[in-house]
Amino acid sequence: MAEFNNLYRHGMARVAAYAPEVRLADPDANSDTLIRLAREADAEDAALAVFPELSVSGYAVDDLHHQSSLVEAVARACRKVVEATADLKPVLVFGAALKSGDQLFNCALIAQGGALLGVVPKSYLPNYREFYEKRWFADARGVLSSEIDVAGLSAPFGTNLLFEAADLPGLVIHVEICEDFWAPVPPSISGALAGATVMVNLSASNATIGKARERAALIDAHSRRTLGAYVFTAAGAGESTTDLAWDGQLIVYELGECLAEGGRFQNADATLTADIDLDRILADRLRLSTWRDAVSRDAQALQAYRRISFDFEPPLDRPAPLRRRIDRFPFVPDDDARLDEDCYEAYNIQVQGLVQRLRATHLKRAVIGVSGGLDSTQALIVAARAFDRLGLERSGILAVTLPGFATSQRTRANALSLIEGLGATHREIDIRPAAERMLADIGHPWSEGDAHYDVTFENVQAGLRTDYLFRLANHENGLVIGTGDLSELALGWCTYGVGDQMSHYNVNAGVAKTLIQHLIAWAARRDEYGPEVSTTLRAILGTEISPELIPAGESGALQSTQDVIGPYPLQDFTLHYAVRYGFGPEKIAFLQHAAWGDAREGDWPDHVFETDRRAYSMEEILQWLEVFARRFYGQSQFKRSAMPNGPKLTSAGALSPRGDWRMPSDASARIWLDQIKALRAELLG
Repeated sequence: MAEFNNLYRHGMARVAAYAPEVRLADPDANSDTLIRLAREADAEDAALAVFPELSVSGYAVDDLHHQSSLVEAVARACRKVVEATADLKPVLVFGAALKSGDQLFNCALIAQGGALLGVVPKSYLPNYREFYEKRWFADARGVLSSEIDVAGLSAPFGTNLLFEAADLPGLVIHVEICEDFWAPVPPSISGALAGATVMVNLSASNATIGKARERAALIDAHSRRTLGAYVFTAAGAGESTTDLAWDGQLIVYELGECLAEGGRFQNADATLTADIDLDRILADRLRLSTWRDAVSRDAQALQAYRRISFDFEPPLDRPAPLRRRIDRFPFVPDDDARLDEDCYEAYNIQVQGLVQRLRATHLKRAVIGVSGGLDSTQALIVAARAFDRLGLERSGILAVTLPGFATSQRTRANALSLIEGLGATHREIDIRPAAERMLADIGHPWSEGDAHYDVTFENVQAGLRTDYLFRLANHENGLVIGTGDLSELALGWCTYGVGDQMSHYNVNAGVAKTLIQHLIAWAARRDEYGPEVSTTLRAILGTEISPELIPAGESGALQSTQDVIGPYPLQDFTLHYAVRYGFGPEKIAFLQHAAWGDAREGDWPDHVFETDRRAYSMEEILQWLEVFARRFYGQSQFKRSAMPNGPKLTSAGALSPRGDWRMPSDASARIWLDQIKALRAELLG
């Protein structure tokens, strides 16, 4: 069996990009450099190694491209590279000027395992400002033969070539050259629609002020548009600086995410590696109907592409650890600027959703149960801002505390402080007398003095709280604002119908628990409601997550939600990858261990307490994966099928049965549980 800690087992591929120091018009020296760097790529377990445009001769040799001695030396050097790398695994993509018939083309050569797999000519030749390529080269429209001879090596020739790994599902490579990418319709658009997942650009692209930003912006957008990965290499050290300079920019994007970017203006070889998630690309293409429609509209033209197969032979028999950074909190970015922007948007989506619902219902009062916990806190501050936007007094928000058998003084004090600080109207309804009566009426053992704290004991309290809120809303002509969050809906941690699953409008329905923590921290950090409220918000963030339905034991410890359903950071991680990409337990466990296996690695948001900055072992990961699989796939869909309205916040989706998520309530979790069982046997013995 393949080694678990190996990226190739889990639908990933490592790519390497190089901007080697070239020697102008010295193909033999440059081929030696390419061979040396190809060996480095092989040692790095890369599946693909990409070099810049015309890297065999150097780009800036100008009219020397028409010197027969150089043309012949370039072809011989290309053959040398192909043959000298016969014992290497990576696909090599490098640039050279090659003759076909009586024309010279700016080409990309694709080689692997001693074979020249194909040659792709440049489609668009720049002939403006500092570029004069039409002076030297023919563009791809001038190709007269579908085969090319390179110093005795014959290979397919044309722009309609895709290169597919027979033993690494999902790795399909398309190649274009520099200006092709700047064209209004780059060749890689049709290449991606034809099945390419990794688009490669061999570029020279001289450096000017701001050009690196331009390239990055284009690559970002293009990787989104093609639903793929894009690997870009620019010429660097050694190119002629007679009139231009070269920065050797190396950059890899995947679905709009920058995986890696190299240092520019190096005085020697510039190198970069990045791990691409092929499964993630394929999942998005499978999911998006627009992608399928685009393929079907161009199906006849796309059939002209030739797929050239190669055997990569991924090194599955030993560890090849993932080098890619995996965010611990996929619902929340690590970058401070992005975090601030995303929190602003998330918060305002919630506010705008509630504003519209209040306008549509013509109601001027809202009812919300406030416990002093995270969810009701977020719902209350959203309601306060919505009332501000509508020009309504916050006193129209009826913030209700409903103490039960396990309500702590700390959470009640936090709730009261928050309500007072926001200027909402406080009501307190003690549910204990009604709960005692109901428990007695149904013959529950607790009413006879038995400390029997079962789900009935908990749900009697949860249900009564909702009953009071709805009847109070009737009485006050108001709207019940829900507090239950996306994570609780995923795990079924809500009381169906008469608990936090039900409301008139739920502002938290699309918000994962970890995102709620970040949103509250964001509001506190910005003093959105003043310094006193910010102090309360920080206190709430530092409180144990608990439903407070079972009285504390002799130790005085609160009932802990995460002791039952698992740590929210892990479960939100699983939720993201299960719903957004459809990944199974094995892939999720691999990614989760990469993100959470070592607390010293990676970035932590500033407001995450030091005590929460911990690692999780593989045993813990599999334990909580099993809990997630049982609850999400096998037990809780009936609750999600009847959830109230509420706004979606993230591209990862929500669980509304009217929108992102539809599944039968009586589905089986067996296939997920079987995979977890197999992982346990393999990894834990």
